[in-house]
Amino acid sequence: MDKALGDILGLAAGVAVSPLPIVAIILVLATPQGRLNGPLFTLGWVAGLSALGGVMLAIGGAGGSSVHHQPATWVGALKLVLGVLLVLFGIRQWRHRPTDASQAELPKWMAAIDRFNPIKVFGLGLALSAANLKNAPLTLAAAASISSSGLAAGQQIVSLAVFVIIGSLGILAPLAVFLFLGDRAKSVLSSWKDWAAQHNVAVMAALLFVLGLKLLGDGLGILIS
Repeated sequence: MDKALGDILGLAAGVAVSPLPIVAIILVLATPQGRLNGPLFTLGWVAGLSALGGVMLAIGGAGGSSVHHQPATWVGALKLVLGVLLVLFGIRQWRHRPTDASQAELPKWMAAIDRFNPIKVFGLGLALSAANLKNAPLTLAAAASISSSGLAAGQQIVSLAVFVIIGSLGILAPLAVFLFLGDRAKSVLSSWKDWAAQHNVAVMAALLFVLGLKLLGDGLGILIS
């Protein structure tokens, strides 16, 4: 199990560092129903990662590991493809980054967050975790690593739970600040939001490129071993 956790920790950290979802939850917390919407957004985020990872585990099953408890060929091929996609996305993000970070613009839909009902807030958290161009490939790769580890089903579920918890730290931090810092929370979260909004594209590009190269290396290592 230690090896499986070692394989997924870096991927989980990559999911946790998600500037745009962090901005989204800060905006959600600033709504009149922030104490309800914040946990709902977080629940949607956790549900998205868990569902996507669970589907990958179900698809992989025992087929993720060969008779020698080495990753199956399809696991290497999957990581290779995901790695290529992340590298390409990273290059595209970097080329389209704003020349002046202070003029970075947020997606237009974020302006409507204060009008989202609880169901839409939950759906937003779900979408930003499971349908995110960075988080979805990383979650699939992590679940494939767990599937290929040769662990029993119970240990695979625990490993996935660890991945989800670590991958949710970037969302849990603003929620904790909001719930426990009282009057200081507004200024702290505002500074976090401004930084994340300004550096979203550059941070995403760097993460996509670095983590893509990692998956490329992992995939090639499996295929040629």
